[in-house]
Amino acid sequence: MNKEILRLAIPNILSNVSVPLLSTVDTALMGHLSEAHLGAVGIGAMVFNLIYWNFGFLRMGTTGLTAQAYGAQQHQHIATLLGRSLLVAFSIALALLFLQRPFAHLGIWFFHVADAQVDLVQDYFNIRIWAAPATLASYVIFGWFFGMQNAIYPLILTVVANLINIILSYILIHYFDMGIAGAAWGTVIAQYAGLLFSIILLISRYRDYLKDSIAQLFENAVELTKFFSVNRDLFIRTLSLTFAFAFFYRQSSVAGATMLAVNVVLLQLINWMSYGIDGFAYAAESLVGKYKGAENTRMGNQAIRLIMLWGFALAIFFSLTYLFFGMPIFTVFTNQAEVIQSARPYLWYMVAFPIAGFICYIWDGIYIGLTATITMRNAMLISLGLYLGIYYLLKDIWPVHGLWTALLLFLLVRGIIQSLYFGKYGWSIK
Repeated sequence: MNKEILRLAIPNILSNVSVPLLSTVDTALMGHLSEAHLGAVGIGAMVFNLIYWNFGFLRMGTTGLTAQAYGAQQHQHIATLLGRSLLVAFSIALALLFLQRPFAHLGIWFFHVADAQVDLVQDYFNIRIWAAPATLASYVIFGWFFGMQNAIYPLILTVVANLINIILSYILIHYFDMGIAGAAWGTVIAQYAGLLFSIILLISRYRDYLKDSIAQLFENAVELTKFFSVNRDLFIRTLSLTFAFAFFYRQSSVAGATMLAVNVVLLQLINWMSYGIDGFAYAAESLVGKYKGAENTRMGNQAIRLIMLWGFALAIFFSLTYLFFGMPIFTVFTNQAEVIQSARPYLWYMVAFPIAGFICYIWDGIYIGLTATITMRNAMLISLGLYLGIYYLLKDIWPVHGLWTALLLFLLVRGIIQSLYFGKYGWSIK
């Protein structure tokens, strides 16, 4: 079982870590231009996170449902899921392109963007929005690969796309002096290159599934109802999660340019942790979904126990790394003396977050594999309410620390709720 977990988790970890590596490079490149550029790329990226994270159900729902169909050996259903999910992805992407101007204005208003940064954020958004079709289609294809117990292809695709992105961003910023537009164009080109490569991999290995994927897109009312209900619950869950981090960025922006820059960098460190632990969460999605489809709860429970242990071990590793090397790592992102000095009181949160947050990340993967999306949604909504309540309780007496404390408890409480629900209902959880 450990071998099976690591076969899926290690490629996922490497793939996931390359995602924050991309935003890390963008942050570092902007951080050495000016404080305004650093804050603008952080806000610009968060605007797209606010948009794209809400459609994370395209990956998660596809993984859970495909893994269950894979475990049950339902060949036609596997193929149909790919076609349905891609159809939904491209429909959403077209809507985003059509509504790009309202989304840009909404993002600038929501994040309370300073006047000096509005043009920078606007330029970044106007370019990067054109990657929407490639980005959302990639979510589906990655999720489908994970459901098929294939973690190698997503690793290859992510590394290739991010290398293209990093190289292009560096060249466009340093050699063509394109500033924040260079970072945006690097992302757009890399997303389409990654999509093209993923299509090549799909055709080379899964040609039979592609032939069958459109045969029964709208047949079988029960399966179609489950497909949309699972994606609906995941959308609400992800919208809540995105709002929590968007709210964090907005309050950071209200606190001033220096505090925004500090929190942009600190959230990069949290991203490194979360994407690393999510490698095991993705393994849980694939394995738990497979064992649910195969109706083998004994093996499924063994997988859950071992994945929890692996996640805890990785959380300890991140905590110790941030404890001993937090400030040296922070200075990689920016050389602005005021930003570095202002970050010192908040570095201990980086030590606490992996331990407090790992369990909810792992449970997310387990719940996706079980397609227990109703409970997953409800746990998120309860935690979000607590997060906002704690922040407003502390903001007047402990503003920035109150914000970090609320975010820390948001993750911890969500993990506790998910643990209690699974302990009560087990594999029958909905």
